[in-house]
Amino acid sequence: MGKIKVSIIGGGIAGLTTAIALRQKGIQANVYEAAPQVKPVGAGLSLSSNAMRVYNLLGFMDEVIRKGRLMASFALLDQKGKIITMADSEAISNKYGLDNFLIHRYALHELLLSKLDSDTVFTSKRAIAFSHQKDQVLVSFEDGSSLSTDYLIVGDGIHSAIRKQLLPKSTPRYSGYTCWRAVMDNSRLQINQTSETWGTKGRFGIAPLAHEQLYWFACINAPRNDPRMQSMKVLDLLAHFKDYHDPIPRILEHTEEHQLLWNDIIDISPIGQFAFDRIVLVGDAAHATTPNLGQGACQAIEDAYILADEMAKGEDFSKAFQSFEMRRIPRTDFIVNISWKMGKVAQWENPFLCSVRNFALRNTPKSFNDKQIEKILKTDF
Repeated sequence: MGKIKVSIIGGGIAGLTTAIALRQKGIQANVYEAAPQVKPVGAGLSLSSNAMRVYNLLGFMDEVIRKGRLMASFALLDQKGKIITMADSEAISNKYGLDNFLIHRYALHELLLSKLDSDTVFTSKRAIAFSHQKDQVLVSFEDGSSLSTDYLIVGDGIHSAIRKQLLPKSTPRYSGYTCWRAVMDNSRLQINQTSETWGTKGRFGIAPLAHEQLYWFACINAPRNDPRMQSMKVLDLLAHFKDYHDPIPRILEHTEEHQLLWNDIIDISPIGQFAFDRIVLVGDAAHATTPNLGQGACQAIEDAYILADEMAKGEDFSKAFQSFEMRRIPRTDFIVNISWKMGKVAQWENPFLCSVRNFALRNTPKSFNDKQIEKILKTDF
């Protein structure tokens, strides 16, 4: 298998984890990343037990754990701070493996990079198109260079040019809400509870990270690419969420302007095909999802392990890609669809509907919640 050339487009979590998983199966792959260098950007990331299980199987879960923070519970609250539901992360961890683990995206990215030889990762390589040449795939990059490879794994995100060429109708869809994120100092606030607040003016999530850092996000209903939303500052967000329970106003008061990240929340409607002969889509390039289940990165990590598992079964990687597609599509479709629906309900603004929703969630039988958790966390490996 060493003579077969495998190339990965995209050096994010999907691409790097795939390269690591393949190497452990004896398959060498080079990674081509669009950015000129890896910078400490991004925000907090939640890894559920399904993702942590992969890193355990790959042999470096303990290193991941040292970079982040394991939380004991997750609380869903209304805007007055009253509990709607509470998830016992310790109980979930005992059943499925370590769950509700929080890490800065950059810290995970840095660790994954350290697991690969530097001469197998190439930067400033933004893929813009592909073509077939006999038994090869020719990839064209934005810098004018090209790459000829036997097999191509495409993991360059929701805006992947390769996926758009394969499936021109697979354009991102807007969720109806926009989002601000920040990672800030937590040494004065000392917040130790992971929570998400659902109110009539939007959602606010709080996640304590390692090293006295705090990640928060805020989602508000708005038109796509709304100039008013794009121009909002910390003080504007504070005014918007001023009636929400403590510590939300305090968090915003301590947030610095340069820490804000803004973007509309988008995903891809399930596309029905990941494998295209010598090309396969993984991660957000295949099944970008809204963040409502905290499963975006987790599903990319699952992809990496399962793709490597299928590719290790034989040298005809086109067949492996097909098998990967069959294993993954039912699961990723489920995640994308449930997350989309959950986001719609979570963003309700009508006070009466919100009260009905909260009442229903408070009175949902534990057995039903347990079944939903099992569907999300249970894997086939």
